[in-house]
Amino acid sequence: MADPAIDHDDEDLFSTPDDAADEAATLRGLADAAAGRVVDNETVMRWVESWSTANPLPRPKCG
Repeated sequence: MADPAIDHDDEDLFSTPDDAADEAATLRGLADAAAGRVVDNETVMRWVESWSTANPLPRPKCG
């Protein structure tokens, strides 16, 4: 049963596919990768794991 306290009209904002926006985001990502604007997985994982420590690492920079 749906929760009456939730405005279900908001779901349409997220459930309607936007193929043009998805394609544009994919092309930007591919261009970034081709230009070397990436962060390797090991660096990202170290950064994420640091969030729960007393000294979280700064966000990694693309290299």
